[in-house]
Amino acid sequence: MKRKQVLQDLTTRFKQDILDVFDKTKNRVYIEIRPEAIIPISGYIFKDLGARFNIASGVDTRECIEILYHFTIEEINLLISLRVKLDRAKPVIESLTPVGEAFNWIEREMHELLGIRFKGHPELKRLLLPDNWPKGVYPLRADYKEWDKTAIRDRGVK
Repeated sequence: MKRKQVLQDLTTRFKQDILDVFDKTKNRVYIEIRPEAIIPISGYIFKDLGARFNIASGVDTRECIEILYHFTIEEINLLISLRVKLDRAKPVIESLTPVGEAFNWIEREMHELLGIRFKGHPELKRLLLPDNWPKGVYPLRADYKEWDKTAIRDRGVK
């Protein structure tokens, strides 16, 4: 399938779930979708279109928690980034682990650092933070406040 066909197929097939399409360059497109559609759209891109899952990235924009899921269709050199925006007060979305094991660790990381709950994830256990890290404190949230007054978290920057 060619680039134009892939994008037309996606926008037709998932018309009700696509909120916006930003065709950035010939090799990159951002597609904002309803969070409820993450499994069918990701599954279609990953399994039916044969895309490779690169990574997902999460960010606290202060208005919402945003996740970008990055997929590459190598045969046509196209990077598709699916964008979902979650409620900051209750960031919840379906886990993509039923779609593929590749989603497991990045969901654990986003859960731990941003407080996103991935419904259906097999085991949202700690991955990066120490065992004594307080529950409900997310270091990548914009409103993060240092909880440990003895910690040095300057990353060597003076």
